Amino acid sequence: MALMECNFFSDTLGLCCSAKVILPQCTVSQIGLKGVVGSGEFPVLYLLHGLSDDHTTWLRRTSIERYASELGLAVVMPAVHRSFYADMASGYPYWTFVSEELPQICRSFFRISSAREHTYVAGLSMGGYGAFKLALRCPQRFAAAASLSGALDLSPSVMDWDDLGSDLRLVFGDPKGFDGSGHDLMRLARQLAASDGPKPKLWACCGTEDSLIEANHRFRDQVQELGLDFHYEEGPGSHDWGYWDEQIQRVLAWLPLPA
Repeated sequence: MALMECNFFSDTLGLCCSAKVILPQCTVSQIGLKGVVGSGEFPVLYLLHGLSDDHTTWLRRTSIERYASELGLAVVMPAVHRSFYADMASGYPYWTFVSEELPQICRSFFRISSAREHTYVAGLSMGGYGAFKLALRCPQRFAAAASLSGALDLSPSVMDWDDLGSDLRLVFGDPKGFDGSGHDLMRLARQLAASDGPKPKLWACCGTEDSLIEANHRFRDQVQELGLDFHYEEGPGSHDWGYWDEQIQRVLAWLPLPA
């Protein structure tokens, strides 16, 4: 695999940004890795970090580079700070950056596919929320999305916004405007189910000792009632990297990668 730090100026944000990028590489002498490179453009997984992390964390805390080495899969890991992948009420427009500008920049730099069937997104915690938000709001661009221990229900009726300090208010503004908005995954799922357009495959998991388990149950129950293509798993585990390192391997095995 080819691993690089991608630094670039974002016109959307008006500042310099960073992303870690893993690209398929055909190698015969790299010990312990079997590089696979298919013909044409690479399928791509946008892999999103959580609230307390940055674009380097998946590489530091898991073996994602090794797991992806035999799949011919590009992995893009952007930095979005504590934005919840939103155009922040008091901050930067990270939703526009991630959903529109980042894919264009990556395709201009690298041989990455723009085809829906070869484009996927996944993330943990805040990144699980971001992954499902991207898939539910942009179903015409993502074939599959996965959430690992995702913050899938941020409604102020069930989530103590003050528990996260000022983060949620800085991102979303007045809590009264959250439910039913374009930030509300429950509303987005209902909207997608009622549409006639493409519907991404969804995959979610959460540890039974994780504080976000009830939020995952609420999302699971609604999505299953809506009849979306949704796979859910839970088992022993908490909000930690031992659990996520194991689960990202299951996500990669589940992705509908080209043969």
